Amino acid sequence: MCCIKVFVVLISFFISSLHAESFDSEKHQIKAEIIAENLEHPWGLVFLPNKDILVTERTGTLRKITKTGFLDPKPIMGLPKIEQNGQGGLLDIILHPNFQQNNLIYFSFSEKTKDGLGTAVAYGKLEKNNLKDVKVIFRLLPKTDTAFHFGSRLLFDQNNFLFITLGDRGSRPRAQNLNDHAGSVIRIYEDGLVPDSNPFFYSKKTQKEIYSYGHRNIQGIAIHPSTQKIWTHEHGPQGGDELNIILKGKNYGWPIITYGKNYVFGTDIGEGTHKKGMIQPIHYWVPSIAPSGMIFYTGDKFPKWHGNILIGSLKFHQLVRLEIKNNEVVHEERLLSNKFGRIRDVKQGPDGYIYLLIDSKNGKIIKLKNNS
Repeated sequence: MCCIKVFVVLISFFISSLHAESFDSEKHQIKAEIIAENLEHPWGLVFLPNKDILVTERTGTLRKITKTGFLDPKPIMGLPKIEQNGQGGLLDIILHPNFQQNNLIYFSFSEKTKDGLGTAVAYGKLEKNNLKDVKVIFRLLPKTDTAFHFGSRLLFDQNNFLFITLGDRGSRPRAQNLNDHAGSVIRIYEDGLVPDSNPFFYSKKTQKEIYSYGHRNIQGIAIHPSTQKIWTHEHGPQGGDELNIILKGKNYGWPIITYGKNYVFGTDIGEGTHKKGMIQPIHYWVPSIAPSGMIFYTGDKFPKWHGNILIGSLKFHQLVRLEIKNNEVVHEERLLSNKFGRIRDVKQGPDGYIYLLIDSKNGKIIKLKNNS
């Protein structure tokens, strides 16, 4: 049995070496290895304590990949009914902070009811290849028939509050309506209850889960490792992708202010780029990079990137590296341009390496190593 395990490891190493490429960056030489393939439009990934990986496929399937790179042909069973429509489907996935005690995973998805489509969040207990006791703890309201801008990333902060990012569902005015979840960042407890410390908890005619609003479509969220502040990025229209620090109760301006333009004819949107009482982004991109997953790198495998932000770019098939000082972007580097495809998610593995999720019909997981 021991010899078989050694043989499997050697074969896995040989195969990954065949799929490896090296790239130069400003501070490190990178080796990129394909460690998994044949994923159908993967959207989010998470590492289990045993270093296996769970991957969501937008088509509505949850897959397991072993630490040796074996894609289990049998999906995880027990998911609720998921409506794969347009940009919707099975989206993000995270572990409960006490996963090793309770085995709970949380995931976001698009849900269809008689009232239309909307983002929902649920949790379930992972037992081998099954989810048990699945419970939906959040539903975006109101629902509509559009198939755009579902968000949706998930994050537990240091106090075990669950943050959920939502898009405006393709209807711009919704992001300014506090009686509408769309275009907001949500904060709830792990069981779905709403903290009475939320900024609009005691306000009339509001959705009390809202923590911040005026967002277009947030698909990246991360906690700053030193300040513990929550950072997000969101898609602009034609230009105007934003990097923001999320502040309680604040209005981030969409669609009243933006650095983007209308897709048709490039005309102005709203009232310009600034307005009193509306938050300016830390950084923005014109033209749009179409940002996806985001992390602050805190590992030891890329020491010269420690504390940097890493963001995937769907549009340019890039990994974007940002150096931060005093809450400002002081340098930006673009990596891996058009090498692997649309980078949908970025994660730091338990081994300190960087993992990229490639969104395509034949989706992949790319592992980045320091080859310096």
